Amino acid sequence: MFVRLAILFYAIVSYAVFLVSSLYAVGFVGNYLVPRSIDVGGPSNSSEAIAVNLLLLVLFAIQHSIMARPAFKRWWARILPAACQRSTYVLLSSLILLLLFWQWRPIPIPVWQAGGIAAWLLIGVYGLGWSIVFASTFMIDHFDLSGLRQAFFALRGAEIPDQSFRTPLLYKIVRHPLMLGFLLAFWATPEMTAGHLLFAIMTTAYILVGLQFEERDLIAQFGTTYQQYRRRVPMLLPRIYGRGRAGAPQ
Repeated sequence: MFVRLAILFYAIVSYAVFLVSSLYAVGFVGNYLVPRSIDVGGPSNSSEAIAVNLLLLVLFAIQHSIMARPAFKRWWARILPAACQRSTYVLLSSLILLLLFWQWRPIPIPVWQAGGIAAWLLIGVYGLGWSIVFASTFMIDHFDLSGLRQAFFALRGAEIPDQSFRTPLLYKIVRHPLMLGFLLAFWATPEMTAGHLLFAIMTTAYILVGLQFEERDLIAQFGTTYQQYRRRVPMLLPRIYGRGRAGAPQ
């Protein structure tokens, strides 16, 4: 029982760090209510800023990608209990994000600046993007994604059940609404700077490449069911015509 309670406490701490990093991300990307953001921070020259920012983004991409691969999960299963694995992944990802927020170097060279109705529309799209991000996690299983579900099963001494394939809301429209939300949030800004553009380009490239690996893993997990889903539902851009029935992995 002590070990089970320790796993639950660890999962709760990991979730708390995840919440802090997620909420800070909203302010960081949008330059809202945070002391250091994508365009607000200590002075640095452009070459130093580009080098540091790229290093931070690559560090996040490497950790996020390697730890998500099935081969790593199989190796990891020999070291950590299953109930701790997702929490550890979430905790490390969140800590690296906080490091990125702390060490990010703004590059305030203007790329575009919108005003009036256009600015308000972009701000609205920014808010819509983050709303889609958070809503999408609850449409599948927010507490499984964050590691809390696994810890509660461990507390009861129960086996963690396999995830099923189903059809939750936005997953009928696009296969990856979570990533669509991120893309909207990263690009929708009335004041695009060189630093923000670097962030948006690199994260977009990572998302597009990462989705190829994720799709391959989902096909391996769900087989024909997911292949049929791919044929019916677009990856990121909703179809403006028709509407097929679809399912989504949980």
